[in-house]
Amino acid sequence: MQKATIQLETLTCPSCVQKIEKATKSLVGVEKESVKVLFTSSKVKFDFDAEKISVGDVEKAITALGYVVLKSQVKDK
Repeated sequence: MQKATIQLETLTCPSCVQKIEKATKSLVGVEKESVKVLFTSSKVKFDFDAEKISVGDVEKAITALGYVVLKSQVKDK
């Protein structure tokens, strides 16, 4: 498993957090319990299985919702 942090453009409403959280949790390879969308810092943090999904796939899912990804960081757990 690896840990990822995705920095987004500023989130403007709590429903944004819920949409991003739901989309991220629905992806195969993302550990659902680990998903945290931080409203104040506009970050998405989660653990994932690199053999099943890439950070790029998660970025695409978030971008498809209309949010802008600024940068991503991945660390081994």
